[in-house]
Amino acid sequence: MADLSINLAGIKSPNPFWVASAPPSNTAYQCHRAFEAGWGGVVWKTIGEPIVNVSSRYSSLDLNGSRMVGLNNIELITDRAPETNFREIRECKDRWPDHAIIASLMTDTRENWHDYMKASADAGADGVELNFGCPHGMCERGMGSAVGQNPDVIETIVGWVMEVAEIPVIVKLTPNITSINHAARAASRAGANAISLINTINSITQVDLDRMCPEPYVAGQSTHGGYCGPAVKPIALNMVQECAADPEVLIPISGIGGISNWKDAAEFIALGSTSVQVCTAIMHYGFRIVEDMIEGLNDYLDGAGMKSVNELIGRAVQSVQRWETLDLNYKRIASIDYDTCIGCNLCYIACEDGAHQAIALVDPEAKGVGLGPGRLPGKPVPEIKEKECVGCNLCALVCPVDACITMIDVDNGKDRMSWSDYQAKVASGEMKPIPAHP
Repeated sequence: MADLSINLAGIKSPNPFWVASAPPSNTAYQCHRAFEAGWGGVVWKTIGEPIVNVSSRYSSLDLNGSRMVGLNNIELITDRAPETNFREIRECKDRWPDHAIIASLMTDTRENWHDYMKASADAGADGVELNFGCPHGMCERGMGSAVGQNPDVIETIVGWVMEVAEIPVIVKLTPNITSINHAARAASRAGANAISLINTINSITQVDLDRMCPEPYVAGQSTHGGYCGPAVKPIALNMVQECAADPEVLIPISGIGGISNWKDAAEFIALGSTSVQVCTAIMHYGFRIVEDMIEGLNDYLDGAGMKSVNELIGRAVQSVQRWETLDLNYKRIASIDYDTCIGCNLCYIACEDGAHQAIALVDPEAKGVGLGPGRLPGKPVPEIKEKECVGCNLCALVCPVDACITMIDVDNGKDRMSWSDYQAKVASGEMKPIPAHP
């Protein structure tokens, strides 16, 4: 069994799975339940001056019968007094000394940041996370994403914090920004020990067409909220990789955004995360989902011959390069397994109307294809036009049967050539420009 223990900038944890700073981490009761279930760490719900919240607070994007593919919230930071939160952090740390407890903080002045840092250390927190990401409510007060969107302000506030920091400092970044790299570099320059990302994305998930008001509904009005859940995972993965690959950042990362199972977690870790934080999946299914996450990650690491989760960190980072470096001469085409094809012909429709017209419908008998699962006698079956297939993957993506359509490599006898190589060869006269399609 692989070793799942991690050390993120001096914060040790028995596994990389942390509860994110959110409603599931609001109380000592929840912290105890999380650790009893198997979570390695808890990032406390953000502590600040007491907040009054509105009702209601959440809305969701549902898709094809799947609930909460994306969750939108307009809930603010903790509505409990700072002294209550710090007292409960101490209680939890005393009971769970080998688990990571991180205090999430948000305040305004230099003096207040100093006070909160001292209170966090006195409470026994293993580290702090500076919340520079909230996209609603707090930003109107000059905090949250109002800080995270301005690298100069990030650098200033992190500098204040580092003046008194006795425990590791993580800076939580907002995705509501043109370039996440500039924010991450600012945090690193100011001395932060790590970064975490992403925080939630500005969103409106749905409109009640009877009330003519978006959800969540608050006395005839609504507001933009913070979007999270499985739908944001691709955006989070992209930003995590960007920071992990940036030579001006070079500090550990705690990955956040749409993590629901062990495979999601492994992908974040492969792209540079040391720990991963989970919120929406806990709100949907409860703390015990971590049991499957731990088992699944262990099985994957064992199968891959890795003795520690630390061997996985960043393994996929360098495979992500600029488009101009990709091999223009690499060739893949689609291949259909007729033993599992159900004859829905979605691949044909998708390719014909939405892609490259590289699939034909043919007589199954003429092709020597017998009846497969769900296929009707005499109904045409799809056939890949290999010369026209550009390897775009669309047919494999729309096919409802796993591994029925796969993409296979084709040796076309051509040497590797990137767009940069092509431009250089054209400029030197070594080759002529490739003519456009007629």
